[in-house]
Amino acid sequence: MSNVSRLSLTSNSQAATSPLHLLILSNGHGEDIIAVRILQELQRQLNPPEIFALPLVGEGHAYQQLDIPLIGSVRTMPSGGFIYMDGRQLARDVRGGLLQLTLTQIKAIRRWVSSQKKLGHKRAILAVGDILPLLFATFSGANYAFVGTAKSEYYVRDEAGLLPRKSKNMRWENFSGSVYHPWERWLMSRRRCQAVFLRDALTTETLKQWPIPAFYLGNPMMDALQPTFSRQQFYSQDSQQQEIVRPFVVTLLPGSRPPEAYANWETIMIAVSALMASFQERNSIFYTSNRVIFLGAIAPGLDSHILSQSVQSQGWRTESACPIQIADASVLTFKQRNAYLLLTQKAYNDCLHLGDIAIAMAGTATEQFIGLGKPAIAIPGNGPQYNRGFAEAQSRLLGSSLILVEQPAEVAKVVQSLFKDPDILQIIAENGLRRMGKPGAALRIAECLQERF
Repeated sequence: MSNVSRLSLTSNSQAATSPLHLLILSNGHGEDIIAVRILQELQRQLNPPEIFALPLVGEGHAYQQLDIPLIGSVRTMPSGGFIYMDGRQLARDVRGGLLQLTLTQIKAIRRWVSSQKKLGHKRAILAVGDILPLLFATFSGANYAFVGTAKSEYYVRDEAGLLPRKSKNMRWENFSGSVYHPWERWLMSRRRCQAVFLRDALTTETLKQWPIPAFYLGNPMMDALQPTFSRQQFYSQDSQQQEIVRPFVVTLLPGSRPPEAYANWETIMIAVSALMASFQERNSIFYTSNRVIFLGAIAPGLDSHILSQSVQSQGWRTESACPIQIADASVLTFKQRNAYLLLTQKAYNDCLHLGDIAIAMAGTATEQFIGLGKPAIAIPGNGPQYNRGFAEAQSRLLGSSLILVEQPAEVAKVVQSLFKDPDILQIIAENGLRRMGKPGAALRIAECLQERF
């Protein structure tokens, strides 16, 4: 056998036995988190891949915390990644170097694929988000898979058929028979596209009309949301008595991005005051309630001192004793009459599970709360993220589980109406679970990727 033949066999043998080298592309903070959940499950598999990442939006802190190497330049744009909501934000991003950053990222992806090929490594790309990472993956020259987080058929239809068209834009959202347009479907149907993971069953069934390797394995957004307390406490022998005496809990979700979240919090506090006043009315179903607790789920990047000042300006006083067990020793507690208001930056999952209802001005957090089978009331803000357009689209995505109100004072009336009708609450619970899916999606996607790649 010639030396050339031996070298060829050695190279092929190394490629067959060496682990897959996987590049993750994602375009947003929420997408980074979803990608990280999947790659963590990949790392637990037998013969796990070597993982690299390139966040296309933001600095990729979720990857850096796990010491995942980044292959190219990262930068936070002025819009924070919400350029699809506002043309002015896009203009600011272009002035901030968006085009130069994009070209640099394209070169970095192609350079990575080329270097992996020269080294004889098996290589693939996982794109997480919308058309941008999908486009980059398609033209990279490597095999790829796509996790579609941004689009759902629920934006335009439900199981009964098309939703009423409230604007001209809605007519274009599915002009070709799907919310995924023909050019997006073309990218998903290329030979090198090994798998497309959609966020719900309705979208998956729609895309199966075309030659697309579409899978519905759940929504990774619902993973890693376990509370710190045991779920068994809800099923103890005295659970019925506990339900009678337990407080009514309202979770407050102002969003995570300053300064928008601070403005959202001011709006939410108006709703809280209106709700407090309604509880004192004799015809209120909560008139005899022992306690009411408002749980503020505050992102770590926000300044809790600013929010505390807002709370105290509404007549709440600081309280040393916390009325419920929560996984945050530094929780800030306030009291007004028979109500408590808590601000926590460490017990996000507990806030979702403890809440009976949410007052929400957030993206992912609202969807996760509803995915647990609970109702949320949304108040459109001034953006750049949680504006009227975003809230209206989110209400289509989440259906009956999300109730939009124009003014914060209207929240009280909606809460009273909802909790007078157990049948509506049951419909909302089933709707949320159906639209957001069961936990465990990241593991199922990781197992599928191992098989497909």
